[in-house]
Amino acid sequence: MELKENPIILGIESSCDETAAAVICGRRLLSDEIISSATVQAQYGGVVPEIASRAHTDAVDEVVARALASANVKKEELDAVAVTYGAGLLGALLVGLSFAKGFAYGLQIPLIGVDHIRGHLAACYLEEETLKPPFVTLLASGGHTAVIYVKTETEFEVLGSTRDDAAGEAFDKVARVLSLPYPGGPFVEKLAREGNDTVVLPKMLKGQGGYDFSYSGLKTAVVNFVHTKEQKGEPWNRADVACSFQKAALDILAQKAVEGALEKGVDTVTAGGGVVANGYLREKLAKECAKYRLKLVLPERRHCTDNAAMIAAEGLVQYRAGNFAPLSLNAKASIPLR
Repeated sequence: MELKENPIILGIESSCDETAAAVICGRRLLSDEIISSATVQAQYGGVVPEIASRAHTDAVDEVVARALASANVKKEELDAVAVTYGAGLLGALLVGLSFAKGFAYGLQIPLIGVDHIRGHLAACYLEEETLKPPFVTLLASGGHTAVIYVKTETEFEVLGSTRDDAAGEAFDKVARVLSLPYPGGPFVEKLAREGNDTVVLPKMLKGQGGYDFSYSGLKTAVVNFVHTKEQKGEPWNRADVACSFQKAALDILAQKAVEGALEKGVDTVTAGGGVVANGYLREKLAKECAKYRLKLVLPERRHCTDNAAMIAAEGLVQYRAGNFAPLSLNAKASIPLR
């Protein structure tokens, strides 16, 4: 098969509660559609896997049709189908993967299996079409937190990662103790704008070098602070807790990302993952990069949370490398960060 320089690729994402489809031509985004079940999941305080799987089954055909129509692309014009095969909720993944297999088989075009995390890393390519490695990426999501040295489009080195909870997971748990709705991240950020950094919280891995993170102690400190105040009947300010937590959780991410770029001698920092939609983190990254005259490339906010555009972008990387998947490809609930 002769590979095209700028293939038209359909991306499909169904790893959690977003059913998404997008179409790209090379690095140019033609359409980006999402049907979310988040409002339904919020009634249960988190994602219920069975409900998510059923929602994907109902939505996947419609969201793909929307993406093709918005892109003004006929299915016969597609050169490949890229789909998330992991990591995520197994039942949810199987819906998108099964649909993609049938679509690719029916059109007799290649199937590309995409690692969801690599999708988050590839989102920056949609922001700047000329972006090329090497650069350092900050990955901050609900399941992973890491500083990554991207050597080539297909090869990277993990400089450091979380030893326990991920940043996004910590935000959700802190949101719960502050009686904020699910998903917690946006609500913590909104509340934090009304508060001040007045609550003393631990710094992660204080006094240690390297790029590893730990959110378990920080999360526990917030829980203990709130419970102690409530048990003693003492007044406390929810906004101040949110502000103090956000600063403690995110300052270190920007700091370590910049340190990684300086150590590796690269001039560009990128970021990906749902936490990167946080406005405070985006501002902090911009300030830190400007201080050391580093270029910062951030995906737009909608491409930080789960979406199919990033899956299509990583699909392009794998297409150009000739990494196509067999129709026997299975879904994986967990994929090592490598």
